[in-house]
Amino acid sequence: MGDTGKPAADKVAVYDIGEDEAGMRLDRWLRRRFPDLPQTHLMKIVRKGEVRVSGKRAEVSTRLEPGASVRVPPLKLPAGQGTRVKLATPEDAEAIRAMTLYEDRDVIVLNKPHGLAVQGGSGTKRHIDGMLEALADKNGERPVLVHRLDRDTSGVLLVAKSRKMAAELGATFRSRGAKKIYWALVEGVPKPAQGRISMFLAKGEGMGDERGARAAGRADIERVRVAKHGDPDAQHSLTLYAVVDKVTPRIAWLSMRPITGRTHQLRAHAEAIGHPIVGDPKYNRKPENDPARHDALRAVPPGIEPKLHLLARRLVLPHPRGGIIDVTAPLPEHMKKSFEMFGFEPPARDPIEDAPDE
Repeated sequence: MGDTGKPAADKVAVYDIGEDEAGMRLDRWLRRRFPDLPQTHLMKIVRKGEVRVSGKRAEVSTRLEPGASVRVPPLKLPAGQGTRVKLATPEDAEAIRAMTLYEDRDVIVLNKPHGLAVQGGSGTKRHIDGMLEALADKNGERPVLVHRLDRDTSGVLLVAKSRKMAAELGATFRSRGAKKIYWALVEGVPKPAQGRISMFLAKGEGMGDERGARAAGRADIERVRVAKHGDPDAQHSLTLYAVVDKVTPRIAWLSMRPITGRTHQLRAHAEAIGHPIVGDPKYNRKPENDPARHDALRAVPPGIEPKLHLLARRLVLPHPRGGIIDVTAPLPEHMKKSFEMFGFEPPARDPIEDAPDE
């Protein structure tokens, strides 16, 4: 049985994967196909092995290939479980337009504000992914996220106007063909002034498809941790950094270029080298007896807003139709105020541009 369009809730359905869906992760594909069902329910049927890809059990991270088939079990929810309500409104469309830094026939590049989630999760009602529903065309085709940013990270976010374009751009990200530059304010001044951070990271048990179900009241399991090569779930991560400006010994402005794209990578890397990002509630938790907390010359000034000082500053990647997408985001208001406080001004050339590619 092939893809018949709208599924029946009480029957098994099999969907054929076309070119426009090639390369998508299974969890994202399920969310796109069944936006009215809770994510926890979709992830549960994958974990139980009820979703099959070309006849085999799959993980939520399985990448779908052209010509593959996805078997989905009956999706009738148990009594008492409601479906999500689509919250997209004309106001959401206006908000997306107000965030737009660049747009053409294939892509939209947004300036995501601090505090707005990119995707839904436990307790998250408003997010970019849901707002994009307001831009769906008459055939139901809607813009698709190409990558993600943390809720509290501001800046450049790439959206494709079709699943096919999202698949092509997603392949560019996975092949490291996209150049991403972030700006951050960190505590202290890293030495050397330009370097690379290379380590293995592993997700906490409250992250991914388990998030919300097991993480209530336990912030540590929603953090990635530094791991050893060979540890379960350990993934190599690499970040290049350069100090743009500094107020020694108190604070530094870093330009950071992630070569890999692990969850919370920059935040975890900054903490791991002893220079956590200012305003980070997850990866900036110095002990009460840390000397920097009580040293007026080293402590972060009280006038700085307690918000994550991390900006996805610039994104450069080839456009599938030819040419280059090269978009830069302005400083969010809280970072702008902090930069003014320290007298930081953008240089003629970002020093990360001179860093080697690896």
